[in-house]
Amino acid sequence: MPDTIGELSAVELSAAIREKKVSAREVLAEHLNRISEVNPVINAVVTLDADGAQAVAHRADQLTASGALLPPLHGVPMTHKDTNNTAGMRTTQGSLALRDFVPDADDLIIARLKAAGVISTGKSNVPEFGAGSHTFNDLFGTTTNPYAPTLSAGGSSGGAAAVVASRVQSIGDGSDMGGSLRIPASFCNVVGFRPSTAVIPMPSDINAYSWLGRTGPMARSIEDIALFMSVTAGKDPRIPHPAGLDPEVFRSSLETDMRGVRIGWSRDFGIGVPVEAEILDHLERQLAIFEDLGAIVEEATPDFSEADLVFGNTRAMDFAAGLGPILERAGDVVKPEVHWNVNKGFALTARDLIETAAARSRLERSVQEFFGRYDLFASPCAQVLPFDATLRYPTDVAGVPSETYLDWMRSACLLSATGLPVLSVPAGFSSIGLPIGLQLAGNHYTDMQLLRYGRAFEQQTGYAAVAPVMTARPAPLTTMSA
Repeated sequence: MPDTIGELSAVELSAAIREKKVSAREVLAEHLNRISEVNPVINAVVTLDADGAQAVAHRADQLTASGALLPPLHGVPMTHKDTNNTAGMRTTQGSLALRDFVPDADDLIIARLKAAGVISTGKSNVPEFGAGSHTFNDLFGTTTNPYAPTLSAGGSSGGAAAVVASRVQSIGDGSDMGGSLRIPASFCNVVGFRPSTAVIPMPSDINAYSWLGRTGPMARSIEDIALFMSVTAGKDPRIPHPAGLDPEVFRSSLETDMRGVRIGWSRDFGIGVPVEAEILDHLERQLAIFEDLGAIVEEATPDFSEADLVFGNTRAMDFAAGLGPILERAGDVVKPEVHWNVNKGFALTARDLIETAAARSRLERSVQEFFGRYDLFASPCAQVLPFDATLRYPTDVAGVPSETYLDWMRSACLLSATGLPVLSVPAGFSSIGLPIGLQLAGNHYTDMQLLRYGRAFEQQTGYAAVAPVMTARPAPLTTMSA
């Protein structure tokens, strides 16, 4: 067992509470104390309800004492991503346009976490409306990296990644349209998981058929990812997708045999995606871990030549549908990147949508051809190492100029376009100690097998156990430049 409560996994922590080795109130006190220690450094927690959480923790301890059957995450404290609605708790999406918004109801993922015993304590920071993979906004400022507090923590689940890495909490909820679970996981040395379509349902009055955005978990271990999925997965009558996964799937064994598993690895997704050389060199050395376990690693990739089109147009349509009304009402306080994405969505023509659907069909055919030969696709998760947090986004990647705020995220966006389940696992550190993540993708609805592959890698490396050291408050971050 680790020496401190903060080092415990969610599996260990929930067991310790159930076995009365520690109370929910003691766990919460440590959680709040850790926030007070690290938040001045990383600015990850933007809303906190300590009094409300203490009342819930008191009731949790009463339930423990009663001898009642306890839920899987009984007494585990969590802050939640500020794009996920929390009933009675401010949910701003990092925007001045929603600075005072307090939802009446929880989003489904939050409701299921609470039903599983989670004690909600507050909200973690996001880029405005989750747009971009660097967490800053005009309402709360910039969240920085626990491993290097002048650098980016990634985004849009940057606050969630930072609190999990900082040992504030063992697990966190996030969302991912273009890498928002995976890139911050890579930057902060934690695990990020983007599930298959509708495995964690996302009910919507705007578009119940939307498929690009997902909600999912972050943690410091694959075991905790599976635990999170076991309490949040499952169908919802408001979602028309016929497919899904029974949450019982995620309660099955994580053991797997890598012998004979065929892995296709790509440095550039076959279309020249620029990636910093140190990342590529490091990850290619890490692939030997799979080979040592008996897997076969070859250079191979699906055809991603139309994935940028699929991702870009689908994202633009979703932004226009979801954020268009907000821009009409309060567009003067919303950042230009959101305006650009919404305007692109409204400019799409019928021909554009027809071409997008055809391109997505061809992409899916290529994906299935790939998985007819391989069990797993491996690639760089992030194209860059954590960068200067005063930037809005990297101005270039490996010498290639960035034309939009999404260009440096293509390594994640391309896989989003496939709809596949994707996992980012800690894969070590750069020459100056910055985290590097490996991105793994499986075929549709092979989510649990994907987690097994990730755990096999995790068990051989243990990189996520390397905690950040935060000893001083960095200088204030005031400059946001393109």
